[in-house]
Amino acid sequence: MDLSRFSLEPGAIVGAGAGNRGVLSAAASGLCDFIARHGGDADRILGISGVDPELLVQPTLSLSLDNYCRVMETAARDSRCDNFGLYYGQQFKPQALGLIGYIGLCSSTLESALHNWVSAFPYHQHDTLIRLVDVDDCWRLDYQVRHGRILCRRQDAELTMGMALNLIRYAAGANWAPRAVMFEHPRPEQWHDHCKSFDAQVYFDQPLNSMLIPKRDLTRSMPDSDPLLLGVIVDAIRRLDGQRTPQGLVDRVRDQIRQLLSIGEPTLEGTAHRLDLSSWSLQRRLNREGVSFSGLLDAVRREMADHYLCQPHLSISEIALLLGFSEASAFSRAFRRWHGASPRQWRSRKRNQ
Repeated sequence: MDLSRFSLEPGAIVGAGAGNRGVLSAAASGLCDFIARHGGDADRILGISGVDPELLVQPTLSLSLDNYCRVMETAARDSRCDNFGLYYGQQFKPQALGLIGYIGLCSSTLESALHNWVSAFPYHQHDTLIRLVDVDDCWRLDYQVRHGRILCRRQDAELTMGMALNLIRYAAGANWAPRAVMFEHPRPEQWHDHCKSFDAQVYFDQPLNSMLIPKRDLTRSMPDSDPLLLGVIVDAIRRLDGQRTPQGLVDRVRDQIRQLLSIGEPTLEGTAHRLDLSSWSLQRRLNREGVSFSGLLDAVRREMADHYLCQPHLSISEIALLLGFSEASAFSRAFRRWHGASPRQWRSRKRNQ
């Protein structure tokens, strides 16, 4: 197993910089070439997204998770490839995923590979929920970016599920398929490609990004099992993990609002409860930051509205529901306040541009 790209010597690991700033650069392996193959301008997309190309050279360097998710969304838009993340993840072999990929490959069985992969993932990528949940005869793999600055993350979700799929297929065979796949974002226009990629029923508008994996399929041995190398790589990825900066209260509230929008209009009381705070305490702390809960809710809705309106297959009524509005007229009034135009007028103007 060739690990020559990885600086596994202790001195090199410690000297790799300030440690992982969000997500290890291996998660963007071959990104520039992939963008070019889909007709995008990699230099332009990296520049717009605030990504230094030099950080993509070495898989043990790292990017801001915000910039990483942004570059995937920008690549999809710039290359006019709406399923960019799905296709990128589909071709992403475990070896290209860097240390986190080899943690899976070096495990003894497919089941231990999944558990080891999930356990080590927080060292590979910060501010993310990832877990295996025991559901009768299946394991449910849950994944969700949880950072208040990252509201648009469809492409990342689809490529990450593709990475997990390829790790399982490495041992279970190219024809292996999950019981079902779920995504938190609304159904895309070319959603049939998702069903083909996973060879399974795919559901959208779900609470989390998830994959149902039958337990009976996980008894297989990993072809490249290496317990000694596994220990070395686990130690390496842990030592790459730098000093983490906790999310501020404003970003945590934005993240909770993003999660709650799918089930209705978020409230101060409901958000405070999820943050284990009283309503009064949350309001007081937000005032101290110079913002209000209603202002944050308005800002998140506006940002998400702009994102959804760029997807022509979503109707105005569907977008209103996605943003927690009880009816389309309430959404239209809010949108006029934000942009001085109706959602349809704004969408038409963007299309002409």
